[in-house]
This record gives sequence, structure tokens and C-alpha cells, in this order.
Amino acid sequence: MAKARKQPRPKAETPKGFRDYFGPDVTERKAMLDKIAEVYDLYGFDPLETSAVETVEALGKFLPDVDRPNEGVFAWQEEDSDWVALRYDLTAPLARVAAQYRNDLPFPYRRYAMGPVWRNEKPGPGRFRQFYQCDADTVGAPSVAADAEICAMLADTLEAVGIPRGDYIVRVNNRKVLDGVLEALGLSEDDENIRQAVLRTIDKYDKVGVEGVWELLTKGRLDESGAFIEGVGLSMEQAQIIGQFLQSRCEAAAETIDLLAQMIGESARGQQGVAELEQIAKLLEAQGYGPDRIVIDPSVVRGLGYYTGPVFEAELTFEITDEKGRPRQFGSVAGGGRYDDLVKRFTGQEVPATGVSIGVDRLLAALRAKGRIGGEARGPVIVTVMDRDRMADYQAMVRELRAEGIRAEVYLGNPKNFGNQLKYADRRGAPIAVIEGGDEKERGVVQIKDLVLGAKIAESATLDEWKSQPAQFECPRTEMVAQIRARLNG
Repeated sequence: MAKARKQPRPKAETPKGFRDYFGPDVTERKAMLDKIAEVYDLYGFDPLETSAVETVEALGKFLPDVDRPNEGVFAWQEEDSDWVALRYDLTAPLARVAAQYRNDLPFPYRRYAMGPVWRNEKPGPGRFRQFYQCDADTVGAPSVAADAEICAMLADTLEAVGIPRGDYIVRVNNRKVLDGVLEALGLSEDDENIRQAVLRTIDKYDKVGVEGVWELLTKGRLDESGAFIEGVGLSMEQAQIIGQFLQSRCEAAAETIDLLAQMIGESARGQQGVAELEQIAKLLEAQGYGPDRIVIDPSVVRGLGYYTGPVFEAELTFEITDEKGRPRQFGSVAGGGRYDDLVKRFTGQEVPATGVSIGVDRLLAALRAKGRIGGEARGPVIVTVMDRDRMADYQAMVRELRAEGIRAEVYLGNPKNFGNQLKYADRRGAPIAVIEGGDEKERGVVQIKDLVLGAKIAESATLDEWKSQPAQFECPRTEMVAQIRARLNG
């Protein structure tokens, strides 16, 4: 009889493109999202949680490849032949909710949503298949006052989480203005393929600069790897006009708007876009949001094929050092715009909508770069176990500490080796260890060991300094909580 093959052990590793989040990552993200939620709530937005799974039919055009429903998203087919998928973003679920509950929701409907989304894309450095998004949208408001409000709320949100004024700028543009420029260049709606190619090229402006855009709009250019990228085929005159459009931002919003009005010619759609930008600028100025916070900037594109009107992007302007030690600006952390075809797929009727999405991981990285978060995480107070038969006494200690809002735990490993208990406290980042052996119990005292001070003394203090600031001291058991609180607050 053949010997049964031993089942191989599974590999203890995360799937490709995914990652695990540990204590500080989770708590820092939660703290940031709580601050964002406070701003959204202040603006009158309500929270919404939707299912992580949507039907592929509901995701619709939001999928990267509608002809292959299992491409671009994590999708599978149910027994009844319906395809379902993990949500690709938080916008498609909002479209479904707005249509499904349109008779029950107050319109305009203002909601914010926070949570993970999944994309079945090739992972790379800093690019994962699961990541967090934080969205706020207004559905059912045709006025650009809703767009201006989103921009103002975005500025307030960045400041609330710790990005000071001067370290960010919210840039605003309008899809209709660019449509007007393309019409003035002779590119009508019948030239859809060329127009989309132009949009994709303009979207690379921040990476390749105006000369790179000119090359890509005309005959093509060599990229950094030496590969040749085919050009769109416009004339140099047309390309230069687009370059002028991208560079037409002035210090004053009125000056930028005047330049744009000259560039769109007789285009009715372009004129409508210019008028909307002018109205947004006036609304923001009236509320005190000047060019130090929000500007009109024609170089904002945001994948314009998706949007139907105003678009906006929050850019962090401070410098960081890249992996090669070179200084560079941090870049975009949020973006959005108006998309009036959101619910139309379900109802057949146009429903205006506008919103913004914050890149949670990007914003967290920015806060760490500014030193606003990411300091040494403080662990719980550790009550050590000197006598395993007195576990009830030790549990009483942590109960008292927790009742006063002090994070605490009893060491639940093998207490035989006291040194291992202190090593555990160090690994947990514990600020204090509490010690009560039999002698201390009889005398009604406890030993309080300040682990933070002890580490500092061990690093650099002289013998005299060590004697004047002992890291371990004795106090009455009845004063334990007060003494620990004083050490933690000191």
C-alpha cells in the first residue's frame, strides 16, 4: 500500500498586491477618518455604508473593461448567472443607492462614505489591490454652488487633519471650458477618438511639462525608457494653443477667467463652463476662500472623460525627499468633480451630482511626512505577575486603571521568568510596568517602573542623574492610579 503523501503546509504570506495593517497604522487611519467625518458632519453630510459587493450590471461603465466583467475587478458568477464583484470605488454604489431609494431619500442627497475598495490590477511599489477611499457627494443639486461647497469642505478637511494653510492648494477647472477650447481648434464631437487622446495627453502635463505635451499632441516623443510614444497628430499650432490653455493660470481668478473666455471663442459649451468657473470663484471669495487656499487652474484634468462640468484636485505643495534623495513636491491627495450622468443609467433621467474622493493612504503618508502623526505609539500599562495564584489581585489593578481611562493589561504569558515580562512590556511600547510581589502585598505598596525614563537613563544619564531620577519607585497601593496618571501626563 502506497504511503499517503503528506499535505504541504500553507505559506504564511499575504496574497500579491495586498498587505496587513498593524496597530499604529489602524489607529492613525481611524483618528484621521474621525476628523474628516467631523468636518463632513459639520457640513450636513450623512454617513452611508454600502455592501462591499455589487452586481456587475450596477457597476456598469465604472468598470475598466465592460466586455470582460472579471477583468479589472474581483468578480465571480453566481449560480443564477448574475455576475457580482467587489466594489471598484465608492461612487458606483452611490449611483445604485440614489436610484434604488430615490423615493425615500431627501434630495439633494448628501452623503459621505469611507472604506476599502478592490481593483484587480497589476500591483507595484505603493500600488495595492485593496486600499481605502473617503468620499463625499451631493446628488440632485444642479447648481455649481454644490461644487463650490465641496471645494470649501475639502480645504477645511485638509486643515482639520493637520495640513496647514500654505502647504496645500485646491485647484479648480471645468470640463466644458476644455471642450470649448477643442471646438475652437476645430475638433468637434465627431472627432471623439482624437478628443479622448488629447484628454489623455493633457492629463500627463504634470509629468512631462508643456514641451512634452506638445510632442505627444503632434508627432510623438521618447519616454524615459527610450521607447517612442506615438503622437496624436495635431498641428504644432493646435498643440501650442492647448499649451497656452494649460498655462493660463493667473494669481487672480478674474484674470484667469478672462484668458479662458478669449480662448474658447464662440463655443456655447465653453462659455457655459467659463460662467460656471466665474460663479464658483465668486462664491468661494464671498466665504473667505482666497487664492491661498483655492485657485482656478486650467491644468486640472482628472480623467475628464468621466466628468461633465467642474473638476477639482487638492495638491500638497511642500517638498519631500524621494527614494533617491531628490526633493520633489508631495502632489495630489484628493480629487473629484461633477458627473451628471451618475444615476441616469438606472432611471433614464439625468440626475446632477458632484463629489470628491480623498486618497486615505496618500493623506496619511503626507501627515507622516509633516510629522503630524507617526510618533512612537504608546502601549498599555503592564501589570506584571509575580504570583500566578494572585491573578485576581492583578486583574483588580487593571480594572481600576481602565475605569480611569488608562489603557492597561495583565501579563498573560508564562510568568516564571520576570525578565521576559519586561521584554514583553518593551515590545508592546508600554510606558509603565506595575510590580506587586508577596512582600509588596503584605506592606500595601506597589512598585512602579517608568520604562520610558528607564530607557533614557540607560542611554545617556550619569550615575548621579540616575540616582536623582530613579526610574522605579514605591508607592501605596491606594495611590497607584494617581501616581500612574501623573507619570503618563507628565
